[in-house]
Amino acid sequence: MPDLVHVKYQQTGKSKKTNDLGMREMQAKAYEGRTAQYLLLKAPPASGKSRALMFLAIDKLQNQGIKKVIVAVPEKSIGASFETTELKKYGFIADWSPNPKYNLCTPGEEKSKVSAFLEFIESDESILICTHATLRFAFDGLDEKKLNNTLVAIDEFHHVSADGDNRLGEVLRNIMAKSEAHIVAMTGSYFRGDSIPVLMPEDEAKFTKITYNYYQQLNGYEYLKSLGIGYHFYSGRYFKKQPDKEMSALAEVLDENKKTIVHIPSVNSAESSKEKYEEVGHVIDVLGDLEYQDEKTGVLYVKSKKTGKILKVADLVNDNPKSRDKISSYLRSVKSAEDIDIIIALGMAKEGFDWPYCEHALTIGYRGSLTEIIQIIGRATRDSDNKTHAQFTNLIAQVDAEDDDVKLSVNNMLKAITASLLMEQVLAPNFNFKPKDLDNDDDDQDDETIKIRGFKLPTSQRAKDIIESDLNDLKARILQDNQMLKAMPGNLEPEIINTVLIPKIIREIYPDLNDDDVEAVRQHVVVDSVIKNSTIEEQGDKKFIRMAGSFVNIDDIHIDLIDQINPFQKAFEILSKSVTTQVLKLIDEHIQSTKIDMTEEEAIILWPKIKEWVSRTGIEPNLQAFDQKEKRMAEALIFLREQKRQRALENE
Repeated sequence: MPDLVHVKYQQTGKSKKTNDLGMREMQAKAYEGRTAQYLLLKAPPASGKSRALMFLAIDKLQNQGIKKVIVAVPEKSIGASFETTELKKYGFIADWSPNPKYNLCTPGEEKSKVSAFLEFIESDESILICTHATLRFAFDGLDEKKLNNTLVAIDEFHHVSADGDNRLGEVLRNIMAKSEAHIVAMTGSYFRGDSIPVLMPEDEAKFTKITYNYYQQLNGYEYLKSLGIGYHFYSGRYFKKQPDKEMSALAEVLDENKKTIVHIPSVNSAESSKEKYEEVGHVIDVLGDLEYQDEKTGVLYVKSKKTGKILKVADLVNDNPKSRDKISSYLRSVKSAEDIDIIIALGMAKEGFDWPYCEHALTIGYRGSLTEIIQIIGRATRDSDNKTHAQFTNLIAQVDAEDDDVKLSVNNMLKAITASLLMEQVLAPNFNFKPKDLDNDDDDQDDETIKIRGFKLPTSQRAKDIIESDLNDLKARILQDNQMLKAMPGNLEPEIINTVLIPKIIREIYPDLNDDDVEAVRQHVVVDSVIKNSTIEEQGDKKFIRMAGSFVNIDDIHIDLIDQINPFQKAFEILSKSVTTQVLKLIDEHIQSTKIDMTEEEAIILWPKIKEWVSRTGIEPNLQAFDQKEKRMAEALIFLREQKRQRALENE
């Protein structure tokens, strides 16, 4: 199956260059917000968030009256990112020098770590590094006011949630409400907790947001030229021979010549055999024969079936503490591409895991969390001289008509596609959009600014912040909405998706926005999505944009034209060429079985189309038609007649 997303980059080297203080581009941008009490840093994996925090923390310790810094990471292995680091010799005011005694990301009992945490609070030491778990447990007996002169930094911030059952979220809310502590929150994910928000709107509004996007990061690399995101479907078991083929689906997509992280299915998923150790064995069997395991490092040496060469394989699924510590220690010491070939993982190696030589992130089984997907993709998007292309492949069970869980399978497939749609938006270059009036037709227009007739700008600061920092978050929510999932494969007119469904979802997410700002945010979502799925071409001294079936002069774009284009259609068109007719039929049947309710607003939009249909064909749209748009017009006609009948009854 071809990639649903394929993005090329210009290798400018900009994101890796450092300034006079030794800061890379993202770090310098974060440092500009250093005086904020609450700072939310949203930047991709490998952009240097750990070091950005060091710069921020040292400035707060030396210049802002902060006495202590607490850094909380999701798991122990990530604590290594915050060990002693030289900064002064590159131009900064001081080095990052935590006392090893208070690096609590080491083997040992949680009880002793909590005691060390509480001891640190009363000590003269200034830096502590711990896990999220230690932070949670320590707060059971801590007066929040003791943090008044403290910076609390939470790495991988998407682990926090506004859900009442999320203890880390409760800790954060208490710190904000009951102390004068400073907070730096860092995340490489643009989708906060997916369906459950990380912060309530009133808390989130208190944060200064620094956003550094994926395109800025990857376009500024030296070596990486392109990134592909694709889906591969299989029948039965992924490790067994496929119908009409000589090999398993796993063997088709697992290339031993690419440095690969393989994430086997979650044990709770339908794709899992429920025997995780056996599944590791299946992956190894696809590669070749296990020769031996190095006792010191834990590395598995596997002889390739295809070439006979010896492959170095790391098993991170084995949860025996001694085995896990051995191989984790070895992976932290990796210095060259030759040191490891394949890593097999389950829950680990998704975030905060640095293997820059990784070329391919291969994930088996549907992942419902967009946060998890972007974290996994981030494992392959480090810049390294051993690769010019990075690849993410999701191996997913194909919808089976005989399966009792057809509905679940269809939903999984649709959500996998929405993930690729969103990733295309995240990975593409950003544009600025402005209104184009007759009075400013001759204004200069740079390559990153597109002027659109009828375009609206936000009026409130809240709406401006949403557009500036949260557009991808908002798209993630829109793309996961149940009504949107049913609408995207062409079952609704684009105008209805753009002008009825999307604003309805925006109002549900941001009830505090007035109608003008809802419309401004809606236009930014639609325009940004459509433009990023389009191509801009130059002919002579003019620029043209190719959007779906339209090819127009970039100076003549009007919002009404953009509203006639389904912003999320592209991936479904690719999908329709890549799966069987039977699979598409199952998808359609499932969508039709959970029809979208008709609204008066949609029916009014469809009324001119109904009249045009009757004028052209001589008959009314057919409710039993195979064409979904004709069927939808027939439903709108019934709806309008029922509305008319109800009004007539009310007027009697």
